[in-house]
Amino acid sequence: MIIDQKSTKKAWAGAISQPATEFPLTPLPILSGKIPEGLRGTLYRNGPGCLERDNIHVGHWFDGDGAILAVNFNAAGATGVYRYVQTAGYQAETAAGKWLYGNYGMTAPGAIWHQWRKPVKNAANTSVLALPDKLLALWEGGHPHRLDLATLETQGLDDLGGLKPGLFYSAHPKVDFSTQEIFNFGVSLGLNATLNVYKSDGAGKIIQKAQFPLTGLPLIHDFVLAGQYLVFFIPAVRLNLLPIVLGTSSYSDALKWRPNLGTQILVIDRETLTLVSQGETEPWYQWHFANGYVDSSGAVIVDFTRYDDFQTNQYLQEVVAGKTQTTAKNTFTRVVLQPQTGKVTKIETLLDRTGEFPNVPAPNVGQKSRYTYMSLFRQGTDISQELLNAIARFDHNTHTLTEANLGENRYPSEPLAVQDIHHPQQSWVLTVVYDGNSHTSEVWIFDSDRLDAEPVCKLGLPSVIPHSFHGTWKAAST
Repeated sequence: MIIDQKSTKKAWAGAISQPATEFPLTPLPILSGKIPEGLRGTLYRNGPGCLERDNIHVGHWFDGDGAILAVNFNAAGATGVYRYVQTAGYQAETAAGKWLYGNYGMTAPGAIWHQWRKPVKNAANTSVLALPDKLLALWEGGHPHRLDLATLETQGLDDLGGLKPGLFYSAHPKVDFSTQEIFNFGVSLGLNATLNVYKSDGAGKIIQKAQFPLTGLPLIHDFVLAGQYLVFFIPAVRLNLLPIVLGTSSYSDALKWRPNLGTQILVIDRETLTLVSQGETEPWYQWHFANGYVDSSGAVIVDFTRYDDFQTNQYLQEVVAGKTQTTAKNTFTRVVLQPQTGKVTKIETLLDRTGEFPNVPAPNVGQKSRYTYMSLFRQGTDISQELLNAIARFDHNTHTLTEANLGENRYPSEPLAVQDIHHPQQSWVLTVVYDGNSHTSEVWIFDSDRLDAEPVCKLGLPSVIPHSFHGTWKAAST
């Protein structure tokens, strides 16, 4: 497809202009370069694949039906498969050919007085967790969906051996690489919210739970594993539940920025799941944390993307129409926290660039990591009208940024650094790129130490993959 330069929409809009097209297990052609011999395993990515039915868009990017991409690398080459998560809501709406349910950014169709009786659809669209015998499609407002690791066949909801009805399991679990323990949370709504914290074994079974009362109804999307601690930064956003109950407002519209509340902090012991301390600091909003760790002095170090307000939610709402106008600037920020008191002793801007999806290599989660990987806007980009269009690696030792410039009208997914199975000191950076010049999607593989050089390999995908949120890597068994 040739992009019309006179169009008011940017090239990124092409990726979501139509619902995604599934494809079965398919060999992927090498477009350039060579697949590294030590790259063995499977990349999984999750994101909203369907944003429109019957010529009606969803209300918010977060509402789209989840679709999973799996790209497997083996000695014979690479294969890919792409499938929608067969949630009950997706199946019902596909059969009806129209939207039937409310979600984060939309109310259910029909009379207002019937709204409260209609359930919110589990979109299963945010992230994935690869376990030894199953893949979980995650969405923070419900239970995860269980999928087959190879075929991506949906096998139903999964209670992980301990999730009761009405309890949620967020899209941002943290896995300790050495112990394989999995930590996660969910927020239950009521007059005041309850924070439910879970510890699971390496197979995903919940083995320990704890509850913590919260004030009001905050929006908590992510948290931090930092050494022996789980740390929650509760931003100054609160939900007005009454219009939700009455069916007159979506969750997104009922969320209000309340800077007078500041950022609340909870520090929890990872072994006992008991509260260590509580604190408060200046207001900000964050979707995602890069990582956390405990330094030699005993302080907790936390890196994240910091917004000064909640305008990011409006920007993400505008994405579904293929045209944005809201500026949602952020900075890559570090907080130093005393865990025994909950007191913040330092807030430092590490990088004054707007980006998202910061992450560290899986072995470094909860530990000090020299490198953080992230998606960014290229310098000179109008961030009010574009989507993230570069990936980068930040070196905490030298405070330098190495950036991959993908060129005009190309939009990468969250970059993931994975280890070479033969040479663990070597790592490769994987990202799925939508090329708005040719209306195609590709998998690009970079040498992590040469991120500013050409990719070592590019693979073609059979159909366009709409912009996704989060992914994971499952290494091949050795």
